[in-house]
Formats: sequence, structure tokens, C-alpha cells
Amino acid sequence: MRPTLRPRELMTGEPDLAGVWTAQVITLLPQAFPGVLGESLTGRALKDGLWQLRTIDLRTFGLGPHRNVDDTPAGGGPGMVLRADVMASAIAEAGAGARGRMPLVYLTPRGRPFDQAAARRLAQGDGVTLICGRFEGLDQRVIDGFGIEEISLGDFVMTGGEIAAQAVLDAAVRLLPGVLGNAASTEEESFSAGLLEHPQYTRPPVWEGREIPPVLLSGNHAEIAKWRRAQAEQVTAERRPDLWARLKRE
Repeated sequence: MRPTLRPRELMTGEPDLAGVWTAQVITLLPQAFPGVLGESLTGRALKDGLWQLRTIDLRTFGLGPHRNVDDTPAGGGPGMVLRADVMASAIAEAGAGARGRMPLVYLTPRGRPFDQAAARRLAQGDGVTLICGRFEGLDQRVIDGFGIEEISLGDFVMTGGEIAAQAVLDAAVRLLPGVLGNAASTEEESFSAGLLEHPQYTRPPVWEGREIPPVLLSGNHAEIAKWRRAQAEQVTAERRPDLWARLKRE
């Protein structure tokens, strides 16, 4: 049981799980979740209770007979802006279900870039509350008032934050203990050591005249590790010179 600011069903097929990493999503599209998060490894972990997901429907906090959640921008301009008072009510509802280290995060193109280090930070906490933006964004006063962290998936604009929220949750959930069958697989993947991942190969040993690099079939683990490191450095330098320059500085 947990406190709530609005009535909810006492009998549910998805009870709250104590001590489990928790994702809360404030959204106008609660039906979009779990979406792809309900599939594959993240979906299996969700069913096994390794993490839990709560959606908070922003529309239920809307004002007036039409449950309005937005209004025209102060100072004029196109589009609509999510109201601070409406979002504050939804955040209060989320706060009733929050515990421990659960940062409040707003998904917006103007936020700091989301990366593997940020995913690891979220996974090491008790969960996260994500706010999915819509329209022209969220009233700045609620961002400032609650000290909301702003993050972005990249330099592009989407119609809303729901897809971005699923991407952030996927990146964090897969790092939780027990979600991946082989925890060591996260140690060599892209960005784990500041580098992009080295090329991967599997059977058949020859495909359309292209062979697997002989070193990978040599059984010499030291040489294999050396080759993979060199390949990762080469790929990073060629494709992400920004990462390579940062690594060289460090």
C-alpha cells in the first residue's frame, strides 16, 4: 500500500512491490506503456518483478469539463504549453509513490545529452520519475520549482517524450541486477569504457568470401583482448571523434 492523492482500485493485477526499482511516467498517453519495454529482456524482468512501472495520466489532473492540461504561451507564439499547476498535481501524485533516490526527469530536446553514464546512475538508484513533454513544452516555473533534471536523446525534435522515456528506461533497466543473463556482457559494450564497441562475429567462419579475423579463432585471449581494444579505438576515432578527443584528454 502507498498514499495517493486520488482514489484508485484496491484490487489490481499489478500490485506495488516493496524495494523494487521503480519507474514512474507522467504522460498524456499512458496506453503507450509498457510498449516495447514489455518485450524481450525488459519485459521478462518486468513480469519477474525485477522492476516495476507506474503510469500517471496527466489528463486526470486537467482543469474544467474538458480536462485541459495546457494553455497558450505567455508573450504569444504558436502551439500550447503544459500548465505548471496541472503538472504540479501530477508530480505530487508521483511523489506519493516515490522513495529513496528517484530523480524527477523531464524529457526535452534542450536537456543534457543522455548517455551510458546517466543510464548507470539511474540504475544505481531506487528508480526514476519521467515527465513526457508534449506541445511546446512545460512551464518553466514548475521545472525550477521542483528542481527537475532535463535530459535529451539528441539534437532532434519528437512529437512527445513517450518514445524517449522508453529509450531511457530500456537503457537503465538492462543494467539492473539479474536483467541480463550475462552481466559481463555490459562491460565490453559501447560507451562502457568511453569507447564504441569493437566489431562482433559469429558462425559461419566464412560468409560470401569474408572470413572471421583469425585472431578471434586463435584461442589466445590476451591477443583477442588486444585486438578488440585496438578495433574499439579505431572505430571510435573514425565515427565519434568527440568521444575519442575526450578519452585522450582524460
